[in-house]
Amino acid sequence: MVYLLHGGGLILVPVFTKIFHTTEKESRATSVFCMLPMVVASSVFYYQNKYFDIWLGIKCAIGGIIGGIIGAKLLNKMNNKYIKILFVIFLIIASIKLFK
Repeated sequence: MVYLLHGGGLILVPVFTKIFHTTEKESRATSVFCMLPMVVASSVFYYQNKYFDIWLGIKCAIGGIIGGIIGAKLLNKMNNKYIKILFVIFLIIASIKLFK
């Protein structure tokens, strides 16, 4: 289930980097921006159909906001080489867990 939340980034970041020749940092920021409208639209639909717990969602949103701020600040300080290495490691771990 967790991988569904990261699906856009798993696809968009490599596409932006390889096809549109953006840096790793630009690719990450752009993929987050691209997912924002989808998240807002689907959240409205899910809420209307009572598919999620609003209080749990608020708690997770607070954590996501804090994590997003920390992640964005770390991204500005990291070298592109290390970002690529970490992303490859993340993809490998995600792939292994997906096939289990």
